[in-house]
Amino acid sequence: MKIFVITKKTLYIIAAVLALVIAAAVILAVTAGKRKEKAEPTSGRPYATVANLNSEGGGPLSADECYEVEVLAGFRKELPVYSVSREDKKIALTIDAAWDDDKTPFILSTLERYNVKATFFLCGFWAKAYPEQVKAIAAAGHTIGNHSMTHPHMTKISEAQMMKELAELDDLLEKITGKRSTLFRAPYGEYNDKVILTVRGAGYEPIQWDIDTIDWRPERSSQTILDTVFKKLHDGAIILCHNNGYKIEEYLPTLIETALANGYTFVTVDELLLEGETIIDVNGVQKAG
Repeated sequence: MKIFVITKKTLYIIAAVLALVIAAAVILAVTAGKRKEKAEPTSGRPYATVANLNSEGGGPLSADECYEVEVLAGFRKELPVYSVSREDKKIALTIDAAWDDDKTPFILSTLERYNVKATFFLCGFWAKAYPEQVKAIAAAGHTIGNHSMTHPHMTKISEAQMMKELAELDDLLEKITGKRSTLFRAPYGEYNDKVILTVRGAGYEPIQWDIDTIDWRPERSSQTILDTVFKKLHDGAIILCHNNGYKIEEYLPTLIETALANGYTFVTVDELLLEGETIIDVNGVQKAG
């Protein structure tokens, strides 16, 4: 009868081999899961972004990152609406107004010429400085959204201060136009869970964008802006512009003409949003629930 002697060294080797085998099996299982996930088509847009996985800022998620966010529910964040899942070629033009006013009359006349309705996100100090323009925007049938009273970094203030920012601007808008807003856009595009939950709790729908003209940069030509927009344009898109954009007088008419020629219809954000039960996926796309 043979006697086998197993030394401590042999046990360590056996344990190491078993650990490697288990690790390899786990990696293979995860890889297979990711491949399956990638193989399944999704309705998320390739240019949609998800901000704030940890705090501020944001950027596009890769397929693997989206998979991980879906699986790791603990990392899921509250998101605003970046775009809307639609198949009817409706899009929304949004214009933030926080600083100057010299181009607003041109913007309004251009929208009127093409019979296009837009959504203006106004800051309180701008509305206070230019009440006649606020009246003109409302009278033309455009939607007015809340862009805060003083344009603060919302992630750095308390819930009470957030509520004050929202209420003070809506009180002012109500005095000027007779209406309060139902849409909110965070200054600087910054938000976190607290901001989104506070805003929604106050009855506003937080709205971001998935196509950014970046028209506040003076070095961007009108052609560069148009190329950016039409490379990414899709049903349910939300486009970000600024009323003081450096090249807006050059690019806006062409943007509207080209979109219309390609069968798109401009609607306000409140018209773009879906009714009934909805969800917002990891790319910030609003979908029917």
